[in-house]
Amino acid sequence: MQKLNLPVYDFQYRVEENRRYVLDIYRKKYVLLTPEEEVRQRFTRYLVEEKGYPASLILTEFSLKLNEMTRRCDILVHKPAGKPAVLVECKAPGVKISRETFDQAARYNMVFSVKYLMVTNGLKHYCCYIDFDNQKVNFLAEIPRYESLD
Repeated sequence: MQKLNLPVYDFQYRVEENRRYVLDIYRKKYVLLTPEEEVRQRFTRYLVEEKGYPASLILTEFSLKLNEMTRRCDILVHKPAGKPAVLVECKAPGVKISRETFDQAARYNMVFSVKYLMVTNGLKHYCCYIDFDNQKVNFLAEIPRYESLD
């Protein structure tokens, strides 16, 4: 486990051909444990265990079509009615969060139109609320709890 600005959780691991895999409980399969994957796994658990996001409404590595190309968003959280509410872009801890990172999340959001965009590298976490009516983006001081999402 890397030192991240996230709680440490228990995960199931296995090693195959000298490569370490972690059980993604949301995808229900083992995935290669890369630095970005560790951030994705720990941030997802943080959303569920600390911020009250229902595990049943979370999709990880969700495929989307953007300009005829298939892409994957790291984490997509839905509201109970099935409408996407939160999109999270995860980066490895060694990757600096930049405008390009937010641009990537914003491009993915052209498909989903969520009101909450989050970006994390496990060390720094950013969340912004998109006010589509007034065409404004407001950065929030902290990651909101699930029940406070509109």
